[in-house]
Amino acid sequence: MRQSTQRAFLASILAATLGVAVSGCAPAVLGGAVIGSMVALDRRTSGSQLEDEGIELRSASRIRDQLGERVHVNIASYNRQVLLTGEVPNDKDRQQVEQIVSKVDNVRAIVNELAVLGNTTFSQRSSDALVTGRVKAGFIDAKDLYAGAFKVVTERGVTYLMGRVSQREANRATDIARSTTGVQKVVRILEIISQEDLQRLLPHQRRLSQPRSRQCGHRGSPTILRDPR
Repeated sequence: MRQSTQRAFLASILAATLGVAVSGCAPAVLGGAVIGSMVALDRRTSGSQLEDEGIELRSASRIRDQLGERVHVNIASYNRQVLLTGEVPNDKDRQQVEQIVSKVDNVRAIVNELAVLGNTTFSQRSSDALVTGRVKAGFIDAKDLYAGAFKVVTERGVTYLMGRVSQREANRATDIARSTTGVQKVVRILEIISQEDLQRLLPHQRRLSQPRSRQCGHRGSPTILRDPR
């Protein structure tokens, strides 16, 4: 019962934070300690994190300038690999969004998940934010998973997982996401690294007892797997 209460509390906190982002009113100031902790807990280098932030900001600005309010596009960049989600009115706009983002500095790969649909409502976006919060809370609650290794995005009930992880971590995170209330499908856009690479990458993070993965390399194309549901 106590774990369930803690999980619900974590989900509510994460959802509230995400809800601020949905409304477009993110806090103007974050404490230095919080920012430092976020950087330290991420498996990307601080330089890569700054590049990803720049990619997201520049992409959003250029899409807004060229396509205005007729499209609803979310940009998530992880290690310079960009996930596009949201809705556009036609396939021409879908392709144009991808072309715009492809010309942004430092982008090395694009996964275009834009749907040709009417824009989602604020209520639908808030629901997606809540689902993302639940998934993140599930990762935090897990005793054998490092939650900071993943970026989670949810669009119309489809949850996308991004990150640099071992095969075991990828499978475990997928199982948690699939069992989360509100998740209709899971799409993994992950860079799979070997256990040896993982140990070298995380000298200061908690070591988890993991079997070795035959996958190796952390600079290749992402593994994209879709939940069959």
